[in-house]
Amino acid sequence: MNWKKLMVRTGFILLSLIVIVGVTGYYIYHDVVKTSNTIYHPIEETEKRDVPLRIKEKDPFSVLLLGVDKRDGDKGRSDSLIVLTVNPNKQTTKMISIPRDTRTEIVGKNSTDKINHAYAFGGVQMSVNTVEKFLNIPIDYYVEVNMEGFKDIVDAIGGVKVNNTLDFTNDGVHFSKGQLFLNGKDALSFSRMRYDDPQGDFGREARQRQIIEAVINEGTKIESLVGYKDILKTINKNLVTNFTIKDMFDIQKEYRIASENIEKKQLQGSGTMIKGIYYYQVPEKNRLMISNELREQLGL
Repeated sequence: MNWKKLMVRTGFILLSLIVIVGVTGYYIYHDVVKTSNTIYHPIEETEKRDVPLRIKEKDPFSVLLLGVDKRDGDKGRSDSLIVLTVNPNKQTTKMISIPRDTRTEIVGKNSTDKINHAYAFGGVQMSVNTVEKFLNIPIDYYVEVNMEGFKDIVDAIGGVKVNNTLDFTNDGVHFSKGQLFLNGKDALSFSRMRYDDPQGDFGREARQRQIIEAVINEGTKIESLVGYKDILKTINKNLVTNFTIKDMFDIQKEYRIASENIEKKQLQGSGTMIKGIYYYQVPEKNRLMISNELREQLGL
C-alpha cells in the first residue's frame, strides 16, 4: 500500500469504525458516537475562505494530519505533517508531506524556525496557522495523533507483523532482519529508531508507516471487533480532531471516491545548515508551485 494512501486511512480511522458499525449494530454505534464527541476539539475558523465550507454541498476541503511525538512532561513536536486536499467534483485527493525541518515563518511567534516547532510553541492552532501561511490555503480540518499512544492500540489489536530490512538494536531490544511480530512497546521502539539508520529520518518514517499500516490492516478486520472497546479507548486517549460525527458521516457518503484517487505531491527542497542548525529549505518558486496547485484543487 502506498504510504500516502495509508495516512489518509489513518487520518480517517473513525470512518472505518463507522463502516464496521453498520454491520455490528447499535451498541458499537453508540460507543463510536461517544468517542467522537470526546475527541472533538474545535479550532478557530479559517480566515482564508470568503464563504464558510459546506460539506453537504460537496465543497472541496483540506485536512492537516499531525503525527505528534508527545511524552510525559513534554509538549511534543509534530514529527509528521501531511496536508490533504479533497475535491469530490474532480474525484481526486492531493497530498503533500511537509518535512518537519522545513524552515518557515512560525505564525504567532514572529520568528523563522522549523515548521514542526509550531506545535511545541502553540499546539494545533499555531501549527494550522503556520501551514496556512506557508501554503497559502485554508486548513479546514485537522487530525492529531499521539504516536506514543500507538503502543496501546497495537496491544489492543493483539500485536502487529512488520518486515524489517535493517538489523539494529534500540531500547535494549534487538530487531533482526525479516518478518517480526511486535507488541506495543517494541513496535514503538521499532518506529522511533533513527540515529543508527543510514537513511536517518527517512528510515524512521518508513518504519512508522509499516506500524501504521499493520494497525489499520488488523484493526479493521471483523475479528478485531472483540477488542473494539479497547481500540476506542486508545483513540479516546490519543487522537484529537475538529471533525464532528456529522462531518464524518457526510464525508463517508459524499467524498468516498475522491479519497480513493490519491495523487502524491512532492515539496522540493534541500538540506542546509544555518548557524549550526539543520533546516530543509524550500525555494520560493517551488513553494508557489505547490501552493497554486493546491489552491486550484480547492477551487480557490
